[in-house]
Amino acid sequence: MSETLSFDLAPAGALHDGAALLQLLGTWVERGWLRELDRALAAFFAELEPASPPLALLAAALASHQLGHGHVCLDLAATLASPDFALSLPPEGEDAARATLLPSQVLAGLGVADWLTALRASALVAVDGADEAAPLVLHGERLYLRRYWSYEQAVAAALAARLDDAPALPGDLAARLARLFPEPLRVDGERQTDWQKLACALAARGSFALLTGGPGTGKTTTVVRLLALLQEPALAAGQPLRIRLAAPTGKAAARLTESIGAQVASLPVEAHVRAQIPSEVATLHRLLGSRPDSRHFRHHAGNPLPLDVLVVDEASMIDLEMMACLLDALPRHARLVLLGDKDQLASVEAGALLGDLCRDAEGGFYAPATRAWLEEVGGETLADPALQDGAADSRPLAQRTVMLRHSRRFAGGSGIGRLARAVNGCDPAAARAILAEGRDDLHLLALRGEQDAALERLLLDGRPAQGGQRPQGYAHYLNVLHAGRPPADTPADAMAWTDWARQVLAAFDDFQLLCAVRKGPWGVEGLNPRIAAALQRRGLLESDQGWYEGRPVLVTRNDYSLGLMNGDIGIALRLPEPAERPGEAPRSVLRVVFPRNDGSGALRYILPSRLSAVETVFAMTVHKSQGSEFAHTALILPDTLNPVLTKELVYTAVTRARNWFSLIESRSGVFDEAVRRRVQRRSGLVEALGG
Repeated sequence: MSETLSFDLAPAGALHDGAALLQLLGTWVERGWLRELDRALAAFFAELEPASPPLALLAAALASHQLGHGHVCLDLAATLASPDFALSLPPEGEDAARATLLPSQVLAGLGVADWLTALRASALVAVDGADEAAPLVLHGERLYLRRYWSYEQAVAAALAARLDDAPALPGDLAARLARLFPEPLRVDGERQTDWQKLACALAARGSFALLTGGPGTGKTTTVVRLLALLQEPALAAGQPLRIRLAAPTGKAAARLTESIGAQVASLPVEAHVRAQIPSEVATLHRLLGSRPDSRHFRHHAGNPLPLDVLVVDEASMIDLEMMACLLDALPRHARLVLLGDKDQLASVEAGALLGDLCRDAEGGFYAPATRAWLEEVGGETLADPALQDGAADSRPLAQRTVMLRHSRRFAGGSGIGRLARAVNGCDPAAARAILAEGRDDLHLLALRGEQDAALERLLLDGRPAQGGQRPQGYAHYLNVLHAGRPPADTPADAMAWTDWARQVLAAFDDFQLLCAVRKGPWGVEGLNPRIAAALQRRGLLESDQGWYEGRPVLVTRNDYSLGLMNGDIGIALRLPEPAERPGEAPRSVLRVVFPRNDGSGALRYILPSRLSAVETVFAMTVHKSQGSEFAHTALILPDTLNPVLTKELVYTAVTRARNWFSLIESRSGVFDEAVRRRVQRRSGLVEALGG
């Protein structure tokens, strides 16, 4: 298609001519600014309703495109304020000739009222969902695809119904809380508000609770004590609660399974109570009963989940559609507790559910009655200067939300913890200053170019430490693989092979490179082959193509037949097969070894030929790393700004690090700009909840 459109480079004409609009959309698709799916949807609507105003078709295409960027709807006023942000434009801008095709040119002079008039004139659009046959819904100044309007309304209605619930509480609730939290919280010798204790009290008070907090603030500790608080009186009454635990991904489920088990064992309650608190965590797809090649689940309103309490961890990863399905399958009497870090990246799919719901978490905004009840039952004083007073009944969601504020993982002097707080506060100057301090747990590598050898040295060998254990790179797990391999004559069924495989998997978790983007030299697709080639040159890999021993792979799609979940990581290892006939030498077969996500420590061995949805994972995106934790984490940023570069992405990457964090800059300034920018996802969920 030529640069000159049929409407003579007057793109605003596309707003009055349906054919010209579709031609313009086609040009945007060719340039990568719009998805073909979005253009095709507008073309379909044009055939479905030929009389529909072109402005309505344009809004439909943009609403579809916004879904691809995580927005539940198209905000008309926000789009007109910054029209070019409605498309996937290159970060460095366009030349003057191409600029005439930008949305800012197409929509020049258009007002919200004009757009609303066009949408209301279209039979494709139902105002506030009145016409159930219309594929688009207009609510105020937001335009939705019908399905996502329905999801948002369903989630809002289900949560709103739970906000007024007041389950019966044991008369000795304060005494039970005191037994579960026998010691006052002290930080550096000073008494602090024990938000874990207050979170248990608040969660017990209703059938819905939100617990948010950063790494190490004790979300798991809190929920285990909450479950004991709920289960103990239920057992005394002879009606034990059916409790289930879930997480969005297999990796997150495995981590929670491991940490829950340790926490349950230390609970200050009777053994029979501990025995009734589960430690096994399922993925949400498995909990709901995913059906292959379908958006539907086995459990729904007509076949609800058989449970009384549901706890969901890593709730920041839950998208709007999944939450609608979960709430649809949740029995009305059941309690729901959502855990997560509100400041992490939102879900890959549409919606920023936890961020929306926890909008007031920092300030508290507890009504006087809520504050008085918490202080009375919890025996704590809510004197935190960050807390804001809420008017009675003005913020119902805030009365069900608690933010945990003290990190036990990152002590006051932790470089990682301080960096995470600076990033979360959108303060690049403070973040820079912390990186420049030369702390042992932080490292900054400024590359001198794409081929700077310092990059491969860091990725393969890690970096020196001032004392104690060395922050490792990828050579570490391959050294464990080669040095720890059992002798060739070790029987195929010997435990030595399982122990070796487990050691290799654990060593791989000691380091992970995270990328902000997928494409380009600084993305997953460019760095994975580069790292594999460097490891082969070092003599640590036999090959860097196809299947080879030592290849780490990431599962990209749930495979229930194999028991693998999206996000699971395995490593290809050569393992002996028992001889088929006596006297024959055992043969070696390449299998991909995955840890089972049940907390048992058992392994799963799968032939590579059975894995259809995996990719090499020396480098993974920050999104894919959610729910994971690595001893040494490195984040590499691209050399140009990109819409995905936000403080939420950087914060999520920093907080994946358990002991050491390395920042790799391909160009100065990109990190600072990323820290200044926040994720802004459009939705109407909080408004629908009355917030």
